[in-house]
Amino acid sequence: MLTWLTDYEKYWGPLRLFRYETFRALGGATTALLLGFVFAPWLFGKLRAMKAAQSFRAADELGVLTARNEAKIGTPTMGGLLIYAVVTISVLLWARLNLYVAVCLLVFTGLGAIGFADDYLKVAKKNSKGLSSRWKLAGQAGLTFAAVWLLYFANHGEAHLAMSALRVPFFQTPVILAMPVWFAAPFFFLVMAGSSNAINLTDGVDGLAIGCTITVALVYAIFAYCAGNVRIAEYLHISYVAGVGELAVVCAALVGGGLAFLWYNAHPASVFMGDTGSLALGGIIGSIAFMTQQPFTLVIVGGIFVMEAGSVLLQVASFKLRGGKRIFLKSPIHHHFEMLGWPEPKLVIRFWILSVLFALAGLGTLKLR
Repeated sequence: MLTWLTDYEKYWGPLRLFRYETFRALGGATTALLLGFVFAPWLFGKLRAMKAAQSFRAADELGVLTARNEAKIGTPTMGGLLIYAVVTISVLLWARLNLYVAVCLLVFTGLGAIGFADDYLKVAKKNSKGLSSRWKLAGQAGLTFAAVWLLYFANHGEAHLAMSALRVPFFQTPVILAMPVWFAAPFFFLVMAGSSNAINLTDGVDGLAIGCTITVALVYAIFAYCAGNVRIAEYLHISYVAGVGELAVVCAALVGGGLAFLWYNAHPASVFMGDTGSLALGGIIGSIAFMTQQPFTLVIVGGIFVMEAGSVLLQVASFKLRGGKRIFLKSPIHHHFEMLGWPEPKLVIRFWILSVLFALAGLGTLKLR
């Protein structure tokens, strides 16, 4: 929205700064951060007044972790509403609205709504079940259809061809020059839904999910800026996608909104993001990874999320194939370390350190080709 100010740069030179994605990314991050601090006390107060408390699993499921969760009883959930609101406002203010930004907002809003419905049912019914997996998958499939339709049929010319290339880390040239829509749709679903569900699984300890999301968003801000800059893209041997640089503004807003939320979600948490936040954040990150041609790099950059989701898959497979034997004391893997006696703050900080290392390794793939 603010990009219209560039029309008046002849009257005041500094307005030309609104042309630059780097300046607007900084503005988006700052706006989301400040709005988060302004609105958080009011929103979280409303959630407490409504008794929108997090529902925990039964003691027979949590085992020795039950005692730790007793102190969290009564903590409100649906704090992801704050992240959604401040990020959306910041993006609408600072980003130049194009197809890629529109797809991000579509996925962000759609998955936020699915997560909100899930949280609302948990609060209303006072249990940890919420929305069924069938409805969640149906919603994610519908969003996939809408997003891919926009990207393939509302996006024409060179931008469409560049965006639809499939790249793999450490290779200079795409493995598929232009993904056909029948391939792109299920692939987009896997990236978006996989990222969404992985962040949802990670959101089980104060500050863990949002802290790791911030590092991932920072890396993808760099990826988006590089892919949207013709000179940098040529230097790094990646495809130039006209307009995708605006996603750097979206990522920066995620960083600012995430930092504001982390202020309240740090141990001991005053609020939980709930599925409202975790599903929406995972979906928008996955969408950005797809549109910047870095979907496989997300496996490296989001290494913590891969560990969390992978531990659940391995645990289930081991239980079914090995006659009830488990690999971990409890999954997702952060619960395994809790069972080993790691204090919650130490666990979170160590996982943050790993997240930074994964992020740096992901950035290294830009040159190691």
